[in-house]
Amino acid sequence: MIGSILLVELVRRVLNKVGRKWALARHLVEHCTWPAFSVAAVVACNAVFGPGMFGSGLTERSVAATVQRVLGLATIAAVTWLIVQASYALTDVVLDRLVLVEGERNRRARRIRTQIALVRRIAAAVIIVIAIGAMLFSFPQVRALGAGILASAGIAGAIVGIAAQPTIGNALAGLQLVFSDALRLDDVVVVEDEWGRIEELTLTYVVLRLWDERRLVLPVSYFTQNPFENWTRHGSRVLAVVFLRVDWSVPVPKLREALYEFLQGNPLWDQKDWTLQVTDVLPNGLVELRALMSAADSPSSWDLKCDVREFLVNYVRDNYPDSLPRFRVATPESRGQN
Repeated sequence: MIGSILLVELVRRVLNKVGRKWALARHLVEHCTWPAFSVAAVVACNAVFGPGMFGSGLTERSVAATVQRVLGLATIAAVTWLIVQASYALTDVVLDRLVLVEGERNRRARRIRTQIALVRRIAAAVIIVIAIGAMLFSFPQVRALGAGILASAGIAGAIVGIAAQPTIGNALAGLQLVFSDALRLDDVVVVEDEWGRIEELTLTYVVLRLWDERRLVLPVSYFTQNPFENWTRHGSRVLAVVFLRVDWSVPVPKLREALYEFLQGNPLWDQKDWTLQVTDVLPNGLVELRALMSAADSPSSWDLKCDVREFLVNYVRDNYPDSLPRFRVATPESRGQN
């Protein structure tokens, strides 16, 4: 046992040094160190343990059989733990590379990240279920009940299916969302009038990180049964819109030139789309202006809107105070003068 543990420690130290240049080695050390120690210990115990170690008597052999069964269960558990953690280490290498992808390929990278994260959860669940089945069937009593269990599998399956219908529905909805590319990690969505990003996507629930750092947890089936806004469905680029209500005397061309000059010096603008238009004449006698400009993503869009709104308010106030919003009232005296 000491030799096997020292061997694992030697391999860990080698991988730790290699991990500075090899990402897989670093992730193997992070995920597989303790599972590997566990596997080394139980495998060494199984290798050296013999049924006659406790003696040849009936009681001693019964104790030896119990110890051997416990070692077998521990071996199955340790190997399962190691396999699951090794699969996480392998997929983490791919996920790390996908996190660094930016620009136009970012949407595809987020889709692959979402699919990998969900598939490895499913794989881990399947591996654990198989391991639990192997543990149970190591008992002779369970093997004897196998025929009866298989015979009643139809009825049991129907009962379990009815009881687990919401869970199964959420799992299928999660697979549908991921592989239909309707929802991805880091997507910007609006749900229940709340704006946020998809932080976690599992088989049963979705965690939405809201703009004020709150977390909104929703079942996966919500996104297949209710409409929601996805601002990054085909890309992260977003159009920002600012409305301004001013008096009729406002010089729109001058305001348009000032807005363009301001956008050129603002790093949040992606240098692509912008416009300033008169979109409406309101019943209260004001003119509605709409400033539209593009940003690389939704956080930049929000900050850009705030910057543009502040600039327009200050520009009109400082340069054209007569164009500030005001309401005109016609009195009998003013009608007589007209």
